[in-house]
Amino acid sequence: VMGNSSEFQKAVKLVIDTVSFDKDSTVQVFEATIRVLGSLLSAHIIITDTKQPFGDMTIKDYDNELLHMAHDLAVRLLPAFENTKTGIPYPRVNLKKGVPPDSNNETCTAGAGSLLVEFGILSRLLGDSTFEWVARRAVKALWNLRSNNTGLLGNVVNIQTGHWVGKQSGLGAGSDSFYEYLLKSYILFGEKDDLDMFNDAYQNIQNHLRRGREACNEGEGDPPLYINVNMFTGQLMNTWIDSLQAFFPGLQVLIGDVEDAICLHAFYYAIWKRYGALPERYNWQLQAPDVPFYPLRPELVESTYLLYQATKNPFYLHVGMDILQSLEKYTKAKCGYATLHHVVEKTKEDRMESFFLSETCKYLYLLFDEENPLHKSGNKYMFTTEGHIVSVDERFRNSLWQDILPGEEDSAEKIKPNELKAVNFSSNCNRVPDERRYLLPLKSNYMRQIDRMVGLI
Repeated sequence: VMGNSSEFQKAVKLVIDTVSFDKDSTVQVFEATIRVLGSLLSAHIIITDTKQPFGDMTIKDYDNELLHMAHDLAVRLLPAFENTKTGIPYPRVNLKKGVPPDSNNETCTAGAGSLLVEFGILSRLLGDSTFEWVARRAVKALWNLRSNNTGLLGNVVNIQTGHWVGKQSGLGAGSDSFYEYLLKSYILFGEKDDLDMFNDAYQNIQNHLRRGREACNEGEGDPPLYINVNMFTGQLMNTWIDSLQAFFPGLQVLIGDVEDAICLHAFYYAIWKRYGALPERYNWQLQAPDVPFYPLRPELVESTYLLYQATKNPFYLHVGMDILQSLEKYTKAKCGYATLHHVVEKTKEDRMESFFLSETCKYLYLLFDEENPLHKSGNKYMFTTEGHIVSVDERFRNSLWQDILPGEEDSAEKIKPNELKAVNFSSNCNRVPDERRYLLPLKSNYMRQIDRMVGLI
């Protein structure tokens, strides 16, 4: 992203020369997929791109080593998908020995249902349907377990019985990237099924999770807010939201629901302004953190970046500046940036997650770098849930196999990118009027209302 080819080449060589997955180590299938598999695939795609938009990122004598490593890792993750009665994978796997004998039969919706982008890319690069097939089977299995009454999914499921252990339906931890990957899988692979599932899910989220006035920027009543409800009844389960939910405005931008995204983003930004960070859980009724730590998460920055791309409203540059200054002021440490143990007291933990570099810093950098090849090269790019760059490429839209899942021959039906439409959306990108692009994205009385909601005024 920074065009630093020598550093990129050095890092790739270091990985090729020193990394091995042949280890007696138990990993989370979800984290290994989005962090490790995703980065190997993204780097491979960048190295082999004939156009090289970021500068010369080619590697001398490169022989698809990163792709082979990704394949090796994915094969070691495959045992997680075996011996489960539902097809939903085990949450953990040992890279050498397979699923541990004392393995947990419970997994979260996001962890089991957000493997399709990386597994799908691998399958399509290798011409081997196995990986996409198991990931798609898991998504379909989860989808088929949704409530007949509300259409919602819970957050924790038993992989043997299909019984919902966690009945909370929300947009945060345990659920977030499941919805994100329904849409992103469609964008990348063009499978109409993925878009249909996303549109259904989005409609049910709007019907059961959204509270507040109908329109974001007009009308009376409370600002829109997405709450946690019981998946079967739609009844409120608690009065907190978590920081992972701040990804949702970015997802709404991708589907074209920009107005609603503006409103929800403003709510999270107000919380950030109050604490100089986002607490892991914030209780909107008590106007206080429920879980007060902040592990340098990127979700608010990601949504800020995508909203700026959609609206070009300078307000989002100010938000980015604000976030940047808070990070410098409260989280900078001798050897990097530290997790905040407590957003009020600003105490630190000796920990810096990998997503701080792969997402938080990357989205901040790209927010301010308008001339970046990512924005200017004419190529279309998508970010994985861990911020890895993947080109939206014709070769990913052609599967070499027909029916991904047995008995679903129609699933190969494709849909063109310009047919992407959201259900129940109040606006879309090209309808943001020019005069609004340079004013605050929200009318000032609504901004004040949100500030009051989080105890800023």
